[in-house]
Amino acid sequence: MRLYPKVIPIISREVVQRLMQDGDVEVEQMRVADAEMDLSAIMREYLANEERVNQATREALERRGYDYSKFNQVKREMADVRGFKMGDEGIEYVINQMIEFLLISRNVEEVYAADNVLRQKIHAVMKRHLDVDEEIDREARSRLRHLQEGTSAFDIEYNKTVEQIRRARGLI
Repeated sequence: MRLYPKVIPIISREVVQRLMQDGDVEVEQMRVADAEMDLSAIMREYLANEERVNQATREALERRGYDYSKFNQVKREMADVRGFKMGDEGIEYVINQMIEFLLISRNVEEVYAADNVLRQKIHAVMKRHLDVDEEIDREARSRLRHLQEGTSAFDIEYNKTVEQIRRARGLI
């Protein structure tokens, strides 16, 4: 699962609406937008931290004289050093931050549900919006059936097609 900046406001809105609708949290109508912005801020901060790790990774690659084929390996090292959670662990970290926010926020009147219930509902909303990479992969591969997978031509066209699909969906 990957978090895209364009889906952050949508996720925030849906999380607050779902929790309010299910009676898990109470938010005054005047403060709903503020609560949504606070959840968005948590996700944006996560993306900012990820960008800092990416920058450190690029610098480390340059210092070590590695090419970008080792980017993911070095990024994992940089993330470990900084205590930054990536992938599914990163999403769990963001969800935990959201739950903490709900418990201490001035914008949330009351929280009625247990943490595990909140976690499941927030995760369901996020999963619906973050699993787009699998969809994009399937669509790109279906468009490239005429090329043999594993060839350099396939790899080049696959990357171009994925970028085109992401642009068409407004993800980049």
